[in-house]
Amino acid sequence: MHMTLRHPYEDHQLRFDQHERPYRVVDALRLESLLRQLIAEDSFPLLGDTEWVGRAVARLTGGKNSWITDRALRQVATEGMAATTGL
Repeated sequence: MHMTLRHPYEDHQLRFDQHERPYRVVDALRLESLLRQLIAEDSFPLLGDTEWVGRAVARLTGGKNSWITDRALRQVATEGMAATTGL
């Protein structure tokens, strides 16, 4: 999984390939929820910080996947952001 972050002056290629195992579908959905929340809160510049991205993605992986609802995804994203940014 990878993405390109476009900034007015430069592009950043972000790769999410440093984990020991492949991502589950629920992990990809959690990442999408985190990205949506970052954009909604105008915090997307955090994606330029590779250390922050690594911590955030690590917080999103694992855990239960029995309840994959919008609310559950938003909650995991909120908790991940709070844990990685100290909010």
